[in-house]
Amino acid sequence: MAASVLLGASSDTNTGHNFGNNAHNNGLGPAGLAPWNRSLDRALDEAAASGSLNLSGRKLKEFPRSNNHDLTDTTRADLSRNRLSDLPLEVCLFVSLESLNLYQNCLRSLPESLINLQALTYLNLSRNSLSVLPVVLCSLPLKVLIACNNKLVSLPEELGQLRQLTELDVSCNEIQTLPSQVGRLEALRDLNIRRNHLVTLPQGKHRALEVTWT
Repeated sequence: MAASVLLGASSDTNTGHNFGNNAHNNGLGPAGLAPWNRSLDRALDEAAASGSLNLSGRKLKEFPRSNNHDLTDTTRADLSRNRLSDLPLEVCLFVSLESLNLYQNCLRSLPESLINLQALTYLNLSRNSLSVLPVVLCSLPLKVLIACNNKLVSLPEELGQLRQLTELDVSCNEIQTLPSQVGRLEALRDLNIRRNHLVTLPQGKHRALEVTWT
C-alpha cells in the first residue's frame, strides 16, 4: 500500500470552510439587541438543537458566554475565520466532538485539556501561529490533521501513535526534519509536506512512499 507525498513549492491550500455569517462586528461586544447579537444567539440555538456549532467568520476574540444553551453534546464545531488567540476551554468540554475547524485564527498554542476530546477525528489548525504541536494531540483518535501555514519547526515524535491517521497536512511551515515515526503510520494515505525545509524523508516499514516533487 502506498501513501501520496507532495513536496516542493505550491500555492496555499485553503482548507477553511466559511459557513458562518460574515456580519460586520468586532467580537461579542456589550449585550444588546444589535443584529449580530441576535444572529449569534440563533447560531447557539441551532447548535444546541443539532449538535453542529457554526461560529465561522464572526471576528470573535473569545467564546460566547451563555447560560441558556447546552452545547455539551456538540459533535461538530466550526470556529474558523475568527480572532481567537487561545482555544476556548469551553470547546475542550465537548467530549462528543468529532470535527473541529480552527482555520484562520490567531492561535499560538493549544491547551493540554485537548485530551478530553477522545471522539475527535478531524482537526483543522491551518493558518494560525503555532510553533509546536502539543504531544497531547497524539493521544486523540485523529484521522485527519491539517496544520498547514503555521510556524512549525518540528513535529512531535509521538506522532507515530496516530494509528488511524489517513491525512496529514503540514505544508507551508518551517519543518527541517520529520520524525522517523511518521514512517510507521500504516493508515496514512495523504502526506502533504510542501514548502518546508526538508532534505530527507523517513522510510516506511510497512509500505512504500510515493514521492512527488513539484
